Amino acid sequence: MNNVQQASESNESIVQQYLTFMLGDEIFGLEILNVKEIISYDNLAKVPLMPDFIAGVMNLRGSVVPVIDLALRFSGPPAEITKRTSIIIIELKIDDLSLDIGIIVDVVNEVLDIMPSEIEPAPSFGTSIRTDFIKGMGKVKDQLLVLLDISYVLSIDELSMAGELQTNNEEH
Repeated sequence: MNNVQQASESNESIVQQYLTFMLGDEIFGLEILNVKEIISYDNLAKVPLMPDFIAGVMNLRGSVVPVIDLALRFSGPPAEITKRTSIIIIELKIDDLSLDIGIIVDVVNEVLDIMPSEIEPAPSFGTSIRTDFIKGMGKVKDQLLVLLDISYVLSIDELSMAGELQTNNEEH
């Protein structure tokens, strides 16, 4: 067996961890490496002239963090705020920019270990969200789980708008 085969086979055995959450009736997963923390939903400050899916900003230990309504981003109805509604704080790195963004989810479930062999490519149809948002479909306990590619959920323009929002508010 050559080194390339060994490297390939060892990569296949590396378990990836995904934080799972509910949005409406669907279960989604985010790679745990992107997740900084999970907090209870709290009131957000609205910011004028932002896209609808940017629900507002929150103060997180002195930093201003833009918060995305993921349901609206996926062209669904706005998230219904309940006692179980949470905000997942994720860290995105785009070029030299590191940006903390909150995403509103209905319920945070659990962290699942998923083998790369249990991840299918994103379907070209049959989901209620854009396929470029999907990293793949995880097969867990006979159930399919939509694994999000969080870096594509926001476009570069939208990220820079959120980044400016964060920077401008921290300067004041």
